[in-house]
Amino acid sequence: MPEPIRVRGSVVVPDAELVWRFSRSSGPGGQHVNTSDTQVELRYDLAASEALPPVWKARALERLAGRLVDGRVLVVRASEHRSQWRNREVAAARLASLLGEATAPPPKARRATKPTRGMIERRLENKRHRASLKEGRGRIRPD
Repeated sequence: MPEPIRVRGSVVVPDAELVWRFSRSSGPGGQHVNTSDTQVELRYDLAASEALPPVWKARALERLAGRLVDGRVLVVRASEHRSQWRNREVAAARLASLLGEATAPPPKARRATKPTRGMIERRLENKRHRASLKEGRGRIRPD
């Protein structure tokens, strides 16, 4: 089994809460594809999980609502590689990154500020400069 799935900091998803399923994968592999179960499906019941703090769980349930099956279970599939082991590693990494992003705290709110007087003057001076450059590009008229 790959390394434990670390969400953020010291929070780790225990193996007991993960359900692994394997099936035949399409793609490269020749005749090997027809006989081996290399596609990996990793299921994680987010709503029933005891590993995540309640605040993180609520945040993840809200942010991943569109991805959850029956509003509770997060499903990740991997079938890029020919070996089941590498697909397991990919699926675990995807689950870890999804949970890491979903449990991250919201960004700080932006505080509205007024532009400084110098900034306004520089912007207007730049506009005047650009206007004069463009004005000089016109056709030359004979007098």
